[in-house]
Amino acid sequence: MTINKKSLVVAIVGLASIFALTSCTQEAQNKLGRGIQNWTGTDGILEVYAGDKLVKKFLKIDKLTTASGTSNDANRPYRFGYGIYDTNLNGVQDPGEKKVYFEFSDYSTSYIFYDNPN
Repeated sequence: MTINKKSLVVAIVGLASIFALTSCTQEAQNKLGRGIQNWTGTDGILEVYAGDKLVKKFLKIDKLTTASGTSNDANRPYRFGYGIYDTNLNGVQDPGEKKVYFEFSDYSTSYIFYDNPN
């Protein structure tokens, strides 16, 4: 039985990856998962509420990012991202609706962020 070097390298890398993932803490696995998700992107929707009323909607968001301090790496109390500002709240990008930067407070903003089910 002959094993070519490429197959052997792939097998070793695969086994090492499985071992590394199973030995990581749950926090490290979650961080890796978020990194992969950020890299592959998502089709997220962010809805912002005032009480029970929908007041803002952003479409086609690839990720939300938690701001961190530049000198101490501590998380700041807001998130930010880029998405299509859905001015008429109909859930589709209409002519004139463009990609914008947004940020919102983690503490005082009622919001829902989810993958587009369509």
